[in-house]
Amino acid sequence: WMRAPTPTPRSSAVAGSAGHAPARPEASWPPSSPRVGTNIDIGHSNIHMQSIISFVLIALVLFGVVWSITEKECLPGGNLFGVTVLFICSVTGGKLVGLIRLPKLPPFPPLLGMLLSGFLLRNIPVVTDAVYIDYRWSASLRNIALAVILAQAGLGLDASALKKLSMVCIRVGMGPCIIEACTVAIASHFLMGLPWIWGFILGFVLGAVSPAVVVPSMLLLQKDGYGLEQGIPTLLMAASSFDDILAITGFTTCMGIAFATGSMWYNLLRGILEVGGGMVAGVLLGFLLRYFPSKDQDNVVMKRSFLLLGLSVFAVFGSNVAGFPGSGGLCTLVLAFLASLGWRRSKVPVEDIVGIAWEVFQPLLFGLIGAEIQISELDKNTVGLGIGSLAIGLLVRVLFTFVCVLCAGFNFKEKLFIALAWLPKATVQAAIGSTALDMARTKEDKELEKYGMDVLTVAVLSILLTAPIGALVIGLTGPRLLQKPKNAAWGEDAHTECANTLSA
Repeated sequence: WMRAPTPTPRSSAVAGSAGHAPARPEASWPPSSPRVGTNIDIGHSNIHMQSIISFVLIALVLFGVVWSITEKECLPGGNLFGVTVLFICSVTGGKLVGLIRLPKLPPFPPLLGMLLSGFLLRNIPVVTDAVYIDYRWSASLRNIALAVILAQAGLGLDASALKKLSMVCIRVGMGPCIIEACTVAIASHFLMGLPWIWGFILGFVLGAVSPAVVVPSMLLLQKDGYGLEQGIPTLLMAASSFDDILAITGFTTCMGIAFATGSMWYNLLRGILEVGGGMVAGVLLGFLLRYFPSKDQDNVVMKRSFLLLGLSVFAVFGSNVAGFPGSGGLCTLVLAFLASLGWRRSKVPVEDIVGIAWEVFQPLLFGLIGAEIQISELDKNTVGLGIGSLAIGLLVRVLFTFVCVLCAGFNFKEKLFIALAWLPKATVQAAIGSTALDMARTKEDKELEKYGMDVLTVAVLSILLTAPIGALVIGLTGPRLLQKPKNAAWGEDAHTECANTLSA
């Protein structure tokens, strides 16, 4: 009698009260998931649609503000419209080319898509009339891009790594560049009929290797361990900086001589003075940036980045205004390098901001370079003879690079790979390839403009031919010519120690 009553299930009680009617299933809690998921999906869809509408409204308002200020400039045929369309098409072209991936090969450089986008916009009849950019706008944007890439190159120089790499880096970085520049100067003088000084301008334009192609390819091989113990990836990535600086210095010196008036000795002395003046100005500005703004200030990274980019752009444009066009580029390189030495590890955030600026101006640079080439105005002889001069220069460059590493402790296959890896051309050719043409246009001299267009044409051809071929050559020959580390202790960071094996 003390036993507790047995609890009656709710379903049974309901059934009993209904006169033995079938029990209804109890409603589950929480509610079934399909309903909740549907509500969440609808909510996400609404948010996504609202974001799209908001973005479109912002774009329309921005266009309305710009149109109300500039009127025709942002309509088809105006400069702002042309720059915007070129930028969008260049970014899209770069993304599409970047999607092309072949197994075990480095990706194709996006700059090819940017270059081809500008080329197509210029050579499609209907589009050409709508997408118009005045040559002064084009020259100014290219010069800004040049200042940004030079500042980035100066920040990227690692003084400690360069000391460890000893003389091998200097030989590989400087020797092939000088030899190719001289070879191209001779070939272009006799094949294309360029004056000697313009031959050397073309030679130094073509003498630079492209870090935009070499560095990603080397990093891919380095990730798989190829050439690590011999230090080949580190050697090539560091030597590419030397190569580019020498090419830019030689180019600016020759350009200063080409556009100077007076006797040959005066022009030669003027070129030397431009180099010296650019270095002195760069040293002074570099030391200024090392101490101002000081590291204890607020927003010091933004201040340093603004001053670095501002002084770089001012150096490039100011040197042209002052009549010393050859000094601006060298000044930018020196000031960025010296400033980074003072900032040390604090330079990394500044490098990131400069990298963002380069991401903006890179599509403009390559798109504008491609838009300078008009098929209807190209001379078949110039194209053919220009490719011939380029081929001769590349052949001599490969042979001399092989000679430069004869006594560096590499075997035959490694020497052959280093020589072949020194083929690609892209970034420097785009950055300085049109500078001589821009200067010639300011002089309003048709003969000088023709020489400048010849230099630009061959520079564009060198990008189109050597950038994809160079990337493929590095990707195909690397696993076959280079060795993987025999010591399993070599890890992912082994490349930081490989410089010790490169004693010349």
